[in-house]
Amino acid sequence: MKPISPLRLQSGRVRMPSAVVYCEANFGGIDGKTANGLVRHSDKYRIIAVIDSKKAGLDAGEVLGEQPRGIPICCDLAHAVDLSGQVPEVFIFGIAPASGLLSVHERGVVLEAMSLGMDIVSGLHEFLGDDPVFVAAENQYGVNIRDVRRPRDKKGLRLFDGRIALVTCPRIAILGTDCAIGKRTTATILTQALNDRGIRAVMIATGQTGLIQGARYGVALDAMPSQFCAGEMEGAVLSAYEVERPDVIIIEGQSALGHPAYLSSGFILRGSQPQGVILQHAPARRVRCDFDGLPIPPPAAEIHLIETFADTRVIGLTINHEGMSDADITTAIAQYELELGIPVTDALARPVGELVEMVLSAFPRIASGAETAEPQVISV
Repeated sequence: MKPISPLRLQSGRVRMPSAVVYCEANFGGIDGKTANGLVRHSDKYRIIAVIDSKKAGLDAGEVLGEQPRGIPICCDLAHAVDLSGQVPEVFIFGIAPASGLLSVHERGVVLEAMSLGMDIVSGLHEFLGDDPVFVAAENQYGVNIRDVRRPRDKKGLRLFDGRIALVTCPRIAILGTDCAIGKRTTATILTQALNDRGIRAVMIATGQTGLIQGARYGVALDAMPSQFCAGEMEGAVLSAYEVERPDVIIIEGQSALGHPAYLSSGFILRGSQPQGVILQHAPARRVRCDFDGLPIPPPAAEIHLIETFADTRVIGLTINHEGMSDADITTAIAQYELELGIPVTDALARPVGELVEMVLSAFPRIASGAETAEPQVISV
């Protein structure tokens, strides 16, 4: 089977494989967060089209409320091939349904892509590489299936051992008050902005989208046996620190610490032991996504929970502006700064410098590359 990783050219540049992202009836929405994220940023694939018949003919960037990106939205795979004038090298399943499973129709679309010679990238809980039908197609067409959420063999998983204390640079986790609220987007923007400022920052991905985007370090926490989650989280941070020696490590959050259905935030706080947390909140969202009976907690309640659960402090709040006007954003920022006494910004709708200053005000020595966080005392 042929490789699907980026190829290094003789010039030293990396050639990213072309990819189409499948997001039927979900692009721009909550369950389309994998496709949304890939349109905004990808270090691993060159996205040439998105499939969503409900928004066909539009530009993917504009659908996200941003600048045009020259990535067309197509009605189906045949349309994407015709429009681009080529068969993309990779088919990425860009929907993140709560079930994590393929529908009957979606199975047919994946098989169609394989029959055209396209490699498959899936972040679902259902591992396509274990399905006899997909395995047969993989062999028949000489393509490759990448199940991003597939953990290593249990013999290779690590338990928490306390060596996180050896990581002396600051660690900042981007947590939230709900799922699919923009934590990964804010983490990605912050990491890039810090590096643009000359501050060595590295991001730890904790979900399938960040890994598909090309994060060098991370683990799909929600696919990991719970006994190993804190240890795998610790291991990802240790690897990033030992290899990169960064000035700061940014950790992508998952779900919310107070969410009754998901526990990932607890493992992130225990395993990475961040000295600072930036909390992401959507002021216009009233109930948790996919859980209509569960109201969104106010930021103050989530901050109290985080700071009670872990030895850390929330250093700022970032806004997800879904359903809000620019005036609404300005009002929310002013109100939350007054109520919470911490800086507040919107990573997408306000200057990125505000996000960087949020970090530098909490860890001022990062800017000089001399920040050394005092190690926590841990019995190993």
